[in-house]
Amino acid sequence: MLSTRATGFSQTWRLRATVLVAAVAAVLLVGLASTTRPWLGVEHKVFDFFTAMSATRQVDVPVVILAIDEPTFQELQLQWPFPRRLHALVLDRLRADGALAAGFDMVFAEPSNPEDDAALSRALKAGLPVVLAASREKTESVNASQWTEVLPLDLFLGAGSVAGQVKVTPDDDFVVRWHDRHDDSFSARLAAFVAAPKQIAGADAGSYLIEYLGPRATFDTRSYYQALEPGLLPSGFFKGKIVLIGRSVRTAVELSGSQSDMFNSPFSVIDGADRLIPGVEVQANLISNQLTGGGLKPVDSAVGLALVVVLLAVLGLVGIRAHPSVTATLAASLAVGVWLLSYGLFAVHHLWLEPLFPVASVAAVYGSAMLLNYVANRRRALQMRAMFSQYVPEEVVARLVERPDLLKLGGEARELTLMFTDLANFTTMSERLTAEATVEVLTEYFNVMTPIIHRYGGTVDKFIGDAVMAFWGAPLVDTQHAEHAVRAAIDMQTAMQALAERLTGRGLPSISMRIGVHTGRVVVGNIGSLSRFSYTVIGDAVNLAARLEGANKAFGSGILVSDATAALLPADIGLRLLDRVIVKGKSESIAVYTPCTDTALISGSSAAVESFYAQQWDTSEAAFRSLLLAKPDDASAMRFLDRIAALRQRTEGLVISEPLSLDKL
Repeated sequence: MLSTRATGFSQTWRLRATVLVAAVAAVLLVGLASTTRPWLGVEHKVFDFFTAMSATRQVDVPVVILAIDEPTFQELQLQWPFPRRLHALVLDRLRADGALAAGFDMVFAEPSNPEDDAALSRALKAGLPVVLAASREKTESVNASQWTEVLPLDLFLGAGSVAGQVKVTPDDDFVVRWHDRHDDSFSARLAAFVAAPKQIAGADAGSYLIEYLGPRATFDTRSYYQALEPGLLPSGFFKGKIVLIGRSVRTAVELSGSQSDMFNSPFSVIDGADRLIPGVEVQANLISNQLTGGGLKPVDSAVGLALVVVLLAVLGLVGIRAHPSVTATLAASLAVGVWLLSYGLFAVHHLWLEPLFPVASVAAVYGSAMLLNYVANRRRALQMRAMFSQYVPEEVVARLVERPDLLKLGGEARELTLMFTDLANFTTMSERLTAEATVEVLTEYFNVMTPIIHRYGGTVDKFIGDAVMAFWGAPLVDTQHAEHAVRAAIDMQTAMQALAERLTGRGLPSISMRIGVHTGRVVVGNIGSLSRFSYTVIGDAVNLAARLEGANKAFGSGILVSDATAALLPADIGLRLLDRVIVKGKSESIAVYTPCTDTALISGSSAAVESFYAQQWDTSEAAFRSLLLAKPDDASAMRFLDRIAALRQRTEGLVISEPLSLDKL
């Protein structure tokens, strides 16, 4: 009996519930992972990639950088810090050219040579708007951390300059991505000399993400010494421009151990040669953001979470019903869609939607679902093998494991060909044998017959004592189920002869096998209770096949085939018409046949039976007697002769030849 302990319905919903729990757990794990440093590092690289891909690499603001770079150190042959009188000379040049403003990205917090400080103070008083860098320094102690404001000397502030905060905080990879927007910042002070700074991406004052225009040297950058030596830059070069003055050296050697003010560039993701960017150029990008309304606003985390919910809902609704390949394609499409959405918001709308969390959530949910499906499919495959391997051929089992959808759980109406077998004289044999020996003989018998049934694609439904019930056409569709069943029956009888000879050779009584074959519509599937059911067939056709097996005794045949089966057989399978029978409860008779290779016997038997039912007694009797000459022990012919004799002896009423009742055979 093919049985299992749970219905497909309950298994499906149990799997879906498990997948849902796993999906929630996967998203929670992704959420926890998103707070870790490695995750943030990957998220930062995604931001850098978007930055590098979307950067215009064009400058639309009047900003020039005077870089204190390696060529400057080589030309001036001075150690850092430079004498402040040089800065005064630079300011004089800028004022003479008509610059809008100047910003020193360096903190003049300590006095230097009095004469140099005085020269710088005089230059600051000359009228050119100047912003001097201020900073904040953090002091760590055992009990607390303290921030100290580091401002320029009062001497310089009193000369007309203003202080602007240049403090930037790089991430762990030393890339500056975030900036706190305040009116007292270095960039805001300088931008105010040009125009009122625009709102950054619609955000209020606070943190925003820097929108870099391009890699290092995107802004017009000149060496500091070029502003000091006449003729190196044309007169009026700085007219109408904001001039930033700051350090821009790749190593700290020239700075005698001082901070080099260099950061990693976000463009190093795709341009490794341009790995560093000076702090003064970071300030230039901040000024551009202030003046043009650039910068990126992070999308609220609730929006990102809502996006994840929508994505997983779509994936779940489709994945429940779709083929795994469709689900995989959908998951990949959703992931790509998130990337495109995030990049579109980044490049067009100046919004930063972190793509890693929704993409990883989709991947995690899809992966967990696929893992659970794999485990479930593996378990189902093992169950299916255990369920069917003893009853159907191995190739059928493999096909069902590969395509479980071919096996419809529950009952379905289908045309099948059914077979019942039984052993004649087995009761006599079993009386002479012990129980163990009886089982041994039955096992030998079943071991001979089962492979033949399997070889022709049949399914062994059950063993009933010494009987075998089998059918063709399920669980896999077989358009030649009738042919396969009859050919299997013929081979089984051939194998039975060899088996009977072996048994008689061991001193056991001779036994034979009877087979009934019928084709009809039945209900096939997992039939039974919720706790236990069997893959079997039910219906009138099953009962008729069983009755045909028993009717072999009346016809002296080994195989009895109904006309429904015979109609589906190819011409190369010869069939001898034996009689017409009526099944109890049915009004129409059916013809029954037995496989036969003797063409003369086939034609003679057909003519004899047809003439019998045509009331042609003499013709029918002569035909059956002719059959007995060729086959003296033919039980069917002898039965017909007895029936003809009985009909002739009737003297009352009209004599009519009627089919036999199958229930009385």
